[in-house]
Amino acid sequence: MKSKKSIIQSAIGTLELEAAAILNVAKNINDDFEKVVSRILNGKGRVIVTGIGKSAIIAQKMVATFNSTGTPAIFMHAADAIHGDLGMIQVDDIVICLSRSGNTPEIKVLIPLLKTAGNLLIGMVGELNSFLAEQSDLILNTAFEKEACPHNLAPTTSTTAQLALGDALAICLLECREFNESDFAKYHPGGSLGKKLYLKARDLALSNEKPAIHPAASVKDVLIEISKNRLGAVAVVDTDDQVLGIITDGDIRRMLENNTTIANLKAEDIMGRTPKSIQFDALAVDALDIIKENNITQLLVLEQNTYFGIIHLHDILKEGIV
Repeated sequence: MKSKKSIIQSAIGTLELEAAAILNVAKNINDDFEKVVSRILNGKGRVIVTGIGKSAIIAQKMVATFNSTGTPAIFMHAADAIHGDLGMIQVDDIVICLSRSGNTPEIKVLIPLLKTAGNLLIGMVGELNSFLAEQSDLILNTAFEKEACPHNLAPTTSTTAQLALGDALAICLLECREFNESDFAKYHPGGSLGKKLYLKARDLALSNEKPAIHPAASVKDVLIEISKNRLGAVAVVDTDDQVLGIITDGDIRRMLENNTTIANLKAEDIMGRTPKSIQFDALAVDALDIIKENNITQLLVLEQNTYFGIIHLHDILKEGIV
């Protein structure tokens, strides 16, 4: 069993080796990288990313990143490709082939088939004297000194280099396309990340009741309205639905603490006159920021100056926005 000190040193050593590999990849960025970006941007087809072993796993991650950032991509396992999956490649597609050595048997079988089909072949490879490098139209260089594995066998440093260069390629494509937050939300509608980019305050308010009371209403009516709608608050509005204030559970408690009799009190006597609010077309994540900044749990939603509804902190948390 290794000592605590040696375990920590091993972890640090691995990370330092992999960090150095990424820096080395950065030094090897050249004209081929720019040409790859240009060919993908101007291409009519998709990006097919393929590999074998651990490189295939990195290829799958690259495809996921490409698709989520506006570059249509498909993963093709190199072993499956030579057993029928080559049929997924169309004439205008661009193929990126990942390999540490560039000399694996599957790669050597696959590459001539790709060349015969006439697709642009991009080799992401760590050995520039390899079969893959020699056959590629463009090269993305992931050369590295050695694997982090003490036996220099398990793909570690090499796959880190591939992963980082794949991310660099995806981000360059994203920026060239001027892919923005709204575009990102289209591809991530189901998760909390997507909701931060598209869910509006109105969407949350519409799922709630719309508690409202007039300023001359009695305390009893205020209590009934708050209890009925289960939002812990009620908006005080005039006859045109213009907001005059808000009454929360906290306002009710403070009223009971400060008054021996409440029979003659009206809504306008106990309401907060400067309620926090947000426009109905603002993002829900902006509503959360206002709630956090002001240490409140309810937020009025307005359409221009007209009362639209109420958002509760729980509405936002329920959507996974934190």
